[in-house]
Amino acid sequence: MDRIDRIAFVAACRTAFDLASSPEVADAWTSESSCEGMTVGGLAQHLLAQAEHVVRILGTEPAGDPIPAIEHYRRAAWVRGDESAPANVGIRTSADEAAQAGPDAVLAEIREVLDALPDALSAPRSPDVVDVSWQGWSLTTDDFLLTRSLELVIHSDDLASSVGLPTPPMPERVAEPVLALLSRLAVERHGQAALVRTLSRPQRAPGVVSAFHDGDA
Repeated sequence: MDRIDRIAFVAACRTAFDLASSPEVADAWTSESSCEGMTVGGLAQHLLAQAEHVVRILGTEPAGDPIPAIEHYRRAAWVRGDESAPANVGIRTSADEAAQAGPDAVLAEIREVLDALPDALSAPRSPDVVDVSWQGWSLTTDDFLLTRSLELVIHSDDLASSVGLPTPPMPERVAEPVLALLSRLAVERHGQAALVRTLSRPQRAPGVVSAFHDGDA
């Protein structure tokens, strides 16, 4: 799996922060977002928390041998369950609760995190393996950054969609590994032919080829 360039990762976090800092997001903070059951503020908080996770997790000791990034998504409860599953309800609820502090407070907290992020990512301080404590397993640091980058890319699009703004482009050295991971997950779920047809032969493509969902909805 391609590794995430660390300078590009910081730039991606700042891109997400700029989006979340927009007046459109502040004005819609308590409205429902494009992620059903989650407010715009909750979605913004969840998006921005990815940088916070990195700063916090890089300071922990791994719990065991790392698993591959693809296995991370095979095991994750939020992937295996639907939108009403406890894991997904918990994600939405915790983000909405954190967002109740308001946009100014959320942005101020993350601004401090962004200031600390480059130093946290710099070698030799950054460990090779980290403990993803809320999942119960370890990942290499590169794979952990890939999973956080996926969250940044997807939820930046969700947030922009929620408030009618264009989706901000992410740095290529973040977007390309994320797209490669999404493609691999989609192939595993739907098969190689489904993805090939979606990308090249839409007349024969299935209705949906999602990395995280089955079926036509």
